[in-house]
Amino acid sequence: MTDQVLTQIQNVIDSRKGQDPETSYVAQLLHKGEDKILKKVIEEAGEVLMASKDGGGEHLVYEVADLWFHTQVLLAHHGLRVEEVLNELARRQGLSGLVEKASRSAE
Repeated sequence: MTDQVLTQIQNVIDSRKGQDPETSYVAQLLHKGEDKILKKVIEEAGEVLMASKDGGGEHLVYEVADLWFHTQVLLAHHGLRVEEVLNELARRQGLSGLVEKASRSAE
């Protein structure tokens, strides 16, 4: 179910491409380009860190949701979809993190 929610959100984000930036926050971000999207991702990542330092809980969940959403906007900007990230995570499942990291440095 969780991946369905992410897919549904990605579908909405993709549907906002080319729409009027005055009527859609996502269209506004996409219209302003990569630098604006990256600034939002960085801002949200900082808010995740601060929420964690403040003790986590529901506030952390809220901030992570914002970060994931803005990361999906970034994916859409590059013509990528959340399913590609989920497939990569599935590929890594069951691998030792140390082994996976070593395989990347060998490439």
